[in-house]
Amino acid sequence: MNRFAELLDRLVLTPSRNGKLTMMTDYFRTVEDPDRGLALAALTGDLSIAAVKPAMLRMLITERMDPVLFGYSYDYVGDLAETVSLVWPEPDAHLTANSQPTLADVVGALQSASRSDGPKVLVRLLDRADISARYAIIKLVTGGLRIGVSARLAKQALANLGAVDVTEIEELWHGLTPPYTELFAWLEGKTERPEKTAKALFRPVMLSNPVGDGDLEKLDPADYAAEWKWDGIRVQAVCEGGVRRLYSRTGDDISPAFPDLVEAMVFDGALDGELLVGDPVHETGTFSDLQQRLNRKTVTPKMQQSHPVFVRCYDLLQDGTEDLRALPFIERRVRLEAFVAKLDPTRFDLSPLAPFADWAALEDMRRNPPHPVIEGVMLKRRDSPYLAGRPKGPWFKWKRDPFTVDAVLMYAQRGHGKRSSFYSDYTFGVWSGPEGGEELVPVGKAYFGFTDEELRQIDKYVRDNTIERFGPVRSVRADRKQGLVLEVAFEGLNRSTRHKSGVAMRFPRISRLRWDKPTAEADRIETLQALLD
Repeated sequence: MNRFAELLDRLVLTPSRNGKLTMMTDYFRTVEDPDRGLALAALTGDLSIAAVKPAMLRMLITERMDPVLFGYSYDYVGDLAETVSLVWPEPDAHLTANSQPTLADVVGALQSASRSDGPKVLVRLLDRADISARYAIIKLVTGGLRIGVSARLAKQALANLGAVDVTEIEELWHGLTPPYTELFAWLEGKTERPEKTAKALFRPVMLSNPVGDGDLEKLDPADYAAEWKWDGIRVQAVCEGGVRRLYSRTGDDISPAFPDLVEAMVFDGALDGELLVGDPVHETGTFSDLQQRLNRKTVTPKMQQSHPVFVRCYDLLQDGTEDLRALPFIERRVRLEAFVAKLDPTRFDLSPLAPFADWAALEDMRRNPPHPVIEGVMLKRRDSPYLAGRPKGPWFKWKRDPFTVDAVLMYAQRGHGKRSSFYSDYTFGVWSGPEGGEELVPVGKAYFGFTDEELRQIDKYVRDNTIERFGPVRSVRADRKQGLVLEVAFEGLNRSTRHKSGVAMRFPRISRLRWDKPTAEADRIETLQALLD
């Protein structure tokens, strides 16, 4: 267990991607089975411990210290696992010296515990662990490690261990289960590559690069096809041998949230496309509509009827048993057109190509798309194969310019992790009401878009201009004469009944600090309402 705790500590403190890769690769090379496989499952989010929940953890710690003091401690530290591991009563020295459980021991005890026994088991483990081990145990229990390691990066560390391409691991991944003994044996050259025994496995997706300054000048428009970039979520619909699965772009199986779509997946193959809400013929809903269906374990018939989903198909990766990924895009496109024509037209349609004469014409199309759910254009080289990852050159995305609004900072909250000592999460508003009686109404929250230096500047402003406190939140001075104006960029706007302003922003971020602008000159709610209309 100590080795896993040490790994987490080092990963948290290491900002370098290559540094993290080296640490994980060394850990997988030197730690024995099954501990290394369980650590891998924890890093990729595939380790489930159902007997203990974060709320239960809060209950246990407040039985051991004053709840108000714990609240202040948590507010200052900013991370639940770190706070609890620091304030939990220290064990007797002979307990930590004589009985150090392995990671397998800890996971086994927690996974075999019932809901009623879970808290008792967790308490026994924490009582016998030092601070680092407690931190690791709590991270396992709460699920979100928050150590700057994605599932893809952990798989890359595996690839480095075995000197194989990471796409090989991703294609096998959904057919494997913790503690991955077969996978490690293959990577260490002890056995053959595991067979793809599972059906309807995920294929690593091909990603695009944003169009940068001067990129288009180096390209010939005739070499590229363009299609609209729809504002949904990228998915992969795979059917094989009667098994049907719908995957997100990162390989998560999201089939349970979309049973109505899965039911219509009556084909053998693998489609790449965009998941959207609505009817492909009459009306396509916004991303806000799609969010009503996301991250749900069960979806009621009423929700399925009010928010139907469909896939706008971009590419065909497999047709029956034939892998098409090595074919040029334009050939796959012909196959895709014929494939989609046989599917349920209420659940699958073809993403249309957007003909253009030159880059100037395409830029005009990008700025003025024919549908509000379009967020830009995609450029795909006609002869490009379907390559996993983000190769430079074959595919580009050219998104519509973001909207901007000048808003006034209203509230600030401490961040988490490295930002726990800074006020880095900001709520901002615009003016509403008749002249002479205007008030600020919140229209969004943002916690990125600024530099480290700007973060320090805003943090100082918040501390110097706090007028009220609500737990971890500070209300800052914001009126017609004094306040901080933020230029906020956002991708889109939707109507919202949950917010007083009646609007909800998509992907808001701070694009500029307007120290020069008086708060009275910030935008009004009518500016945003005009965008909606």
